[in-house]
Amino acid sequence: MAQIFHRSTNAISRLTIFGGIFVVVVVTAAWAGIIRSAYVTGQEVAREQPVPFSHQHHVAGIGIDCRYCHTTVEQISFAGIPATEVCMNCHKQVWADSPTLEPVRASLRENRPLEWIRVNNVADFVYFDHSIHIHQGVGCETCHGRVDQMPLTWRAEALRMEWCLNCHRSPENYLRPREEVFTMGWQPSIPQPELGRQLVRQYGIDPPAKLTNCSICHR
Repeated sequence: MAQIFHRSTNAISRLTIFGGIFVVVVVTAAWAGIIRSAYVTGQEVAREQPVPFSHQHHVAGIGIDCRYCHTTVEQISFAGIPATEVCMNCHKQVWADSPTLEPVRASLRENRPLEWIRVNNVADFVYFDHSIHIHQGVGCETCHGRVDQMPLTWRAEALRMEWCLNCHRSPENYLRPREEVFTMGWQPSIPQPELGRQLVRQYGIDPPAKLTNCSICHR
């Protein structure tokens, strides 16, 4: 039988097949990079707020405890956003006439809460409880990073499911004594896995098989 297609067609076919595979790989890698980029996750991107609040100044500079502003973090799922009155406890005397703090004073005068922009937030289909994590020895900086070094607040972690599962699968790598939960820059006195295993037993933390059950976070 006479040859229907020219021999070069074989090379073109191979080039098309392998070229198509190459394009799929490149597009997939590019998409994976995009969805993990700060542009999508908001990681390490400072959010513009109605008042340029500095955790670095308030936490590291003058030593305010996290719980002074985030009053409900030990009791309920939501850490709490400070009311204007909390800010004005100090700023009635300190920087009382600062133009930067005029939105805070206006909020108090008009009995209108400041509209802060959420920096750390999980999807609506995810259940997260601050109080449980605090009670089990998960430090604030484990999730929120070194806020005491943030002149403006940004998201330290992408808060992806795989990141949460790393902790739920190996909690001993992340736990600390409860009295050190709010301590920034805390370092364990013994190797972390050894201390973590002790705390897992002491705090009665569930085994990884139970901690990674879908219903823990997706209710």
